[in-house]
Amino acid sequence: MIKIIETFSGIGSQAKALQNIGADHKIEAIVEWDINAIIAYDLIHNGIQPENIYNGIQKIELVEELSRYTLSADGKSPMSERALKSLSAEMLRRLLYAIERNNNLVSITDVKGEDLPEDIDVLTYSFPCQDLSACAAWHGNTGGINRKIKNRSGMLWEIERILDERKLVGKSMPRFLLMENVKNILTQRHIPHFNEWQDFLQNLGYINRIYTLDASEFGIPQKRERTYMLSILSGDNYQKTKIIKYLMDERNMLEQHKKEMKPLKEFLRLDYSNLTYRAEAESSCPNDTESRRKIFDNNECIWYKDGLISPYVSTITTKQDRHPNSGVIEYDSINQGKANYRYLSPRECFLLMGFDESDFDILVNNNFHIRGKDYIFTTEKLVKMAGNSIVVNVLEEIFRQVIELDSLLGYKEVSGE
Repeated sequence: MIKIIETFSGIGSQAKALQNIGADHKIEAIVEWDINAIIAYDLIHNGIQPENIYNGIQKIELVEELSRYTLSADGKSPMSERALKSLSAEMLRRLLYAIERNNNLVSITDVKGEDLPEDIDVLTYSFPCQDLSACAAWHGNTGGINRKIKNRSGMLWEIERILDERKLVGKSMPRFLLMENVKNILTQRHIPHFNEWQDFLQNLGYINRIYTLDASEFGIPQKRERTYMLSILSGDNYQKTKIIKYLMDERNMLEQHKKEMKPLKEFLRLDYSNLTYRAEAESSCPNDTESRRKIFDNNECIWYKDGLISPYVSTITTKQDRHPNSGVIEYDSINQGKANYRYLSPRECFLLMGFDESDFDILVNNNFHIRGKDYIFTTEKLVKMAGNSIVVNVLEEIFRQVIELDSLLGYKEVSGE
């Protein structure tokens, strides 16, 4: 059995990938502080929460219990106690249950090296990309992963701290580390700091291999290039180092698993006789304003009324109502004052990230109020969670490689060499 720690777990694309390939695995713990993603992860991977959970606990007690954690309502900044108190009692109960059911350590800044189990096979760390992205540079944010600049992408160095703490107390290192982030991490601006990170891992005994992979090469019709780094612990073991380098360099295992891209139409929900799909299309249709007309003019139309279709969508980001976005779909709204197009619906975004319709349905079918009339899973929040995720199909092939490596590293000789 492979034991996994998912840090920056989001809605759990790693767990989904492992489940899809039938891997014998156990998610030992996750680390996620966004309250929306925490509950979404729990529903997707554990099913509907029991009714009447913690009904005997007063709201003030729930607030007190949850105040022990550093939580976030937007994934950007910590929640205040006042903000926590503004949440409904139902939200507080569901949040606490989700944290406990998934052994969620919540904020990476609060995790200590000794908090993680002794035997970890894989630790994943898809840390925030906002300060590395091209968009950040457009807005003058050039800090990236410079450890001296305290920003969200700098959360990478929390992983350094955790590994250092494990070493200090004599705990074993994870045998595999898996990183995912935007390909901008390899640009001239950011590569010196990324090299600093690689050097740290090499000094711990890891062999690092970097891949920049496009989702469209793994069956998903989305142009989404992301950089992954797989780090394998070899220490001073010459034989392990020999096997790792052979498999990673000469055999290039990942190249064996690329897949033909599926038709985009399979991922779009264009049958508007289905009332659910029609309602989701309506909620993804913007108002007919001058700024929205510019969005239509400046972004690729991936579906026309005459049936022409683009082979893929552009990268799914955390917001569709923007330029650039993933593409637009010509659409006749049933409501007045609406534009003649729509964005990808949240359901379509989930599918194009490799999740199933059942994963999306469990969220919308178990939506609830977080305060007043506000629901936890709005259209905007669902799109954001999809955009923050990792394409499951790419992770499936990486984890197949990890499992094969894990098996072969026990061999004394490499067959076929």
